[in-house]
Amino acid sequence: MRDTTGTLNRFDRQLWKKFWKLAKPYWFSEQKWKARRLLLNLVVLTVLVNGINVGISFIFRNIDTSLARFPNTGDSSTFWRLIALYAGLLVIATPIVVLFDFVREKLGLHWREWLTNRFLERYLYNRAYYQINLDAKIDNPDQRIADDVRAFSRTSLSFLLVILSSVITLISFTGVLLSISVALSMTLIAYAIVGTVITAWLGRRLIGINFNQLKREADFRYGLVHVRDNAEAIAFYQGEVAELAQLRKRFGDALRNFDLLIRWERNLGFFTSSYNFLVRALPYLVVAPIYFAGQTDFGAITQAAIAFDQIFRALSLVISQFEVLTAFAAGVNRLGSFAEAVEPTALAQRKSTTITTTKDEQLALDRVTLLTPNYQRTLVNNLSLKLNLGEGLAIVGHSGSGKSSLLRAIAGLWNTGLGHIARPVLGEMLFLPQRPYMVLGSLRDQLLYPHRDCSSDEAQLNRVLEQVNLAELPERVGGFDVELDWANTLSLGEQQRLAFARLLLAQPRYAILDEATSALDLDNEQHLYQQLQEMKIAFISVGHRMSLLQYHHYVLKLEGNTHWQLLLAQTYDAA
Repeated sequence: MRDTTGTLNRFDRQLWKKFWKLAKPYWFSEQKWKARRLLLNLVVLTVLVNGINVGISFIFRNIDTSLARFPNTGDSSTFWRLIALYAGLLVIATPIVVLFDFVREKLGLHWREWLTNRFLERYLYNRAYYQINLDAKIDNPDQRIADDVRAFSRTSLSFLLVILSSVITLISFTGVLLSISVALSMTLIAYAIVGTVITAWLGRRLIGINFNQLKREADFRYGLVHVRDNAEAIAFYQGEVAELAQLRKRFGDALRNFDLLIRWERNLGFFTSSYNFLVRALPYLVVAPIYFAGQTDFGAITQAAIAFDQIFRALSLVISQFEVLTAFAAGVNRLGSFAEAVEPTALAQRKSTTITTTKDEQLALDRVTLLTPNYQRTLVNNLSLKLNLGEGLAIVGHSGSGKSSLLRAIAGLWNTGLGHIARPVLGEMLFLPQRPYMVLGSLRDQLLYPHRDCSSDEAQLNRVLEQVNLAELPERVGGFDVELDWANTLSLGEQQRLAFARLLLAQPRYAILDEATSALDLDNEQHLYQQLQEMKIAFISVGHRMSLLQYHHYVLKLEGNTHWQLLLAQTYDAA
């Protein structure tokens, strides 16, 4: 059965390919020897655990046989000697089992650390996070990095060890079972094979449902985070009813899918429960006639039950782990899709569009035609301009005419269209959006972002804050090293002035300002632009205020129908 999730409905080649592509790099990475050493320790511990289980089966066989013979022999010493042997075996087995769990968790921890760092590097490499958000094909990348990576590393290791343990168990107990009854061995194998086939057929639908459940749970969580991040705006709009409706919708989607999930698990449970109940009686049904015929001792029934249970669990791996397996398959698909999206080659293919960019000392646009990323709308047609150091360009136009989009093209975020852009390296350009980005960290981090490794003493930081009329800020918040929720601590006007402080510290050759003073009064705006002019850098501003024009040499007017005009600021007529 295949639905909208396509190949998710069973473990096909594509899913296994994604799994191997995710798993392989760690075992051949710079940490491969540590990983392989821990895995070897787990293999040794697994062999020891199975050897202990085999020993326990013989001990309990002899215990039951001694109890059965006691009425005739009156000998209880054999029973107590075997109990003492079992107690000694437990003393040895306990640290082995504990160490097995510890080493498994330790290896899972190392694997998660390596895989998470790998995804973080690729997620932030070459602005992959921006492209993914723009394409909107990969939902909730935060969940995939935080939750799916953790589940992948732990569950992959658990399945590997379960499979390894199952193989060792088969080898260890098959001989035990064959020595008791060949018929019992054949019955067990046939029973396990039939059960596995039926379970796989009944449960294949669960993979797609689990995939959808992960997505809908993440969507609901994102809705809650969205309300938290936009609490003030929602309060101003009194949008509680609308927000409650969208949260209930997302939660309802998750609940409906979960209801479907538990109904399918119920259907699978009808078979697996009866399957597991029946297996408890099978060894007795097969071995009892042999015992009644006097062909084996009483303890053989107990040992047969133990061996049967161990081999049955090994052969019924798909049945016992199916629910976990379906959730794991959904996670592998989500993580595999994310890994493909952040591959450098995939990013290069997405970026192989027609606006070319080269590095130059000055910023110049040569016959640039800019389209939206989906190619559905042309914003600017055949635009050419050049901006020298010390000059300022103001971009004006109606809302939706492409002002901010042109800045994205200059920054290299959008490149759908035609033409060529020459610009300095991005490290020599600083972009100030209307709502500045407030990093997670201290006031010092805010000022030095994105170059946190830069060394600036507090005297210099105080001087820069004074230049943007925020001299009292360090004392107000408790110093440069106090970490606060800056987006909610500072007003938008203070955030915009803090962004200007970053600019003054960074001293770029070019500054790009997108409504960067929209929340400031005219006096503060004038003060900040005077600071820019004194720096002798080139800057481009997007804004609607006529007051901005006096600080710029040129005005680029976007007329909204792909047409544009480039004028001297003193000759520009807003009408």
